[in-house]
Amino acid sequence: MPGGRLTQQERQQIALGLADGLAYAEIARRLDRPTSTITREVMRNGGPTAYRAEVAHRATERRAHRRTQAAPRGAEAPAQAHGRDAEAVREFEETFTTVMMGSGMPTMMSRVMASLTLTDTGSLTAAELVQRLQVSPASVSKAIAFLESQGLVRRERDERRRERYVVDDDIWYQSMMASARSTAQIVEIARQGVGVLVPGTPAATRLENVARFLDFVSEAIARAAEQAREILQTKSATTTDGAAEPSSD
Repeated sequence: MPGGRLTQQERQQIALGLADGLAYAEIARRLDRPTSTITREVMRNGGPTAYRAEVAHRATERRAHRRTQAAPRGAEAPAQAHGRDAEAVREFEETFTTVMMGSGMPTMMSRVMASLTLTDTGSLTAAELVQRLQVSPASVSKAIAFLESQGLVRRERDERRRERYVVDDDIWYQSMMASARSTAQIVEIARQGVGVLVPGTPAATRLENVARFLDFVSEAIARAAEQAREILQTKSATTTDGAAEPSSD
């Protein structure tokens, strides 16, 4: 059933689809499931190269058992603003988290990033994150320190002098630029190594090729980030101005 949990047979079909190189959307179509369901299932169970149907099924049963034990009787999903479906929001947040984990971000950092990104305010305090994720303050602190080091989160004080952790429309631009600067440092070090290893030798040539490749990539990332921010900010400003214009009727 599209709205129910994946069965063991469906997980076997997912594994076969992955082995055949099918895209998540195609596997989802064959199973009559949302693509997000397949994405979440695969990413939380080892990714496309390590997914195993039996292992995934047992892991899901264990997670369901833990949730049943942890949830108090009568507990319901918190009410959502703007008429959103609370269960759909919860499932999407889980999908968002697992995709970020698949990109290499650690689990707790992914959970914190998803929580911040999917709030309307784009910000939460440490206490709010602890309550929302049901984790320790130390776990939140460690996750924030990591995200801040990657340029994904910034800190600010609210009117009550509480420290809030914030993501906004500019945060991914800042992260891309931080990545470009980090890559540029690798380029600089690699080119220093060319001189140390003697130009023309196999090791030096390899380093030179690495430096040339990463230099091209870092410049392209920085240029694309700048262009995207300029275009999107201009578009946003134009939309806002247009909405504010009074009708000529």
